[in-house]
Amino acid sequence: MAQTEGTLQKKLKPRHISFMAMGGVIGTGIFKGSAETIGLAGPGVILTYIFAGLLLLVVMAAMAEMATVYKNKNMKDFVQEAFGSRVSFVMGWMYCFLWLSVCVIEVIAAGSFLQYWFTEVPLWMLSLACAAFIILVNLLSVGVFGEFEFWLAGIKIAMIIIFIILGAALIFGIIPSDNTPYLQNYTQAGGFLPNGWSSIFSALLVVMFSYGGSELIGLTLTETENADKVMPKIVGNFMLRIILFFTLPILIICGLIPWNELGPESSPFVQVLASTGLPGAAHIMNFILVTAVLSAANSGIYGASRMLHSMALGGEAPKALSKTNRSGSPVNTLLVCSVILLGGSMLGLFAQDQLFRVLLAVPGFVVMLVWICIATSQLKLRKRYPVTPTFKVWGFPYVTGLAVLALGVIAVMFIFDEGNRFSISICLGVLAVLIIWSLIRFRKSNGQEV
Repeated sequence: MAQTEGTLQKKLKPRHISFMAMGGVIGTGIFKGSAETIGLAGPGVILTYIFAGLLLLVVMAAMAEMATVYKNKNMKDFVQEAFGSRVSFVMGWMYCFLWLSVCVIEVIAAGSFLQYWFTEVPLWMLSLACAAFIILVNLLSVGVFGEFEFWLAGIKIAMIIIFIILGAALIFGIIPSDNTPYLQNYTQAGGFLPNGWSSIFSALLVVMFSYGGSELIGLTLTETENADKVMPKIVGNFMLRIILFFTLPILIICGLIPWNELGPESSPFVQVLASTGLPGAAHIMNFILVTAVLSAANSGIYGASRMLHSMALGGEAPKALSKTNRSGSPVNTLLVCSVILLGGSMLGLFAQDQLFRVLLAVPGFVVMLVWICIATSQLKLRKRYPVTPTFKVWGFPYVTGLAVLALGVIAVMFIFDEGNRFSISICLGVLAVLIIWSLIRFRKSNGQEV
């Protein structure tokens, strides 16, 4: 039974928030997208991951700073405080578009991974089962959901740690093998940067997609006790873990297999474990992949439903979407997301290959827009904070300004990338519709808009 007040429960703990955000990040982007990034830049792609991680650090720090000033508000509220309702309206709906697209990709990917074991079951049935599972988890109370995502993401992270330890042991001969590579694969086949320094920036598009989801922390603020105090600590720990969980696996992959021998047909993680000859390695890696994409989809539904709930409370979405049930979950927004997710999972029956090609570029571009909005909000709001922040971004305004400039350049690169032209056209089309909608929606308060 839905409550009349759209109040979310403050049941998420710091460990829930960190693992939830990592669950949204560590998914298809790293397990499958790493093949493309390594193919573009070779072992030197590690520099791309570090650079993107630094940009992410600035964005997350900006969000932590604003959280210490504007209590009980989330990242969309920060954007609204800085730029008014029109910009926050467009960003909110684009963020929902981002996560629902990602969720559809993830559940179809999960279905395809499950076909490794259930070869006779149609893809659409397995994808539907994955979608139903994710929906059920999100309907649980906030505390139970956070605990479930903690363990789901925890399994994935534990497996990555095992992969790193196992790979390092193989690289340095601690575990005997027929051909111990040591460090030679980092310098052979064209060297550390076989395609030149420019390849570092070419790989940024995929890397930014991989890091997308980190900002999910910004939506958990209204369901977190003492968010203004725990956010700075969470950001610091989270950034360290994210960079380690991306850079170290990439180093292991490039160290065990020459970068130009990685095939695009399967995950580099699968190829590395298969090359070790360890019994059951393929089954273990497939389990990791299923866990990874389900965890990412789980975090994605959370992000989309909470953004819709926040917009409904602000009058930017139908009021009915602000309702919560007795367990504190925004049940109506979850129903809307569930219908889209179930319908999207059925697309795997008709156009699986086309769906992946069209949608994979969508998250990266929208992530750029969201990160730029967060960083520019902090730039604008700093001078008119009502209270002094207990945590501040370093080197203000230069560090934040440089991050915004870099993100803007990457976004432009994304637009002019021929391989993503069709996908970006869809994004720009959606963006144009939302801008027009916002002009109509807020025309009466035009004089108050910033």
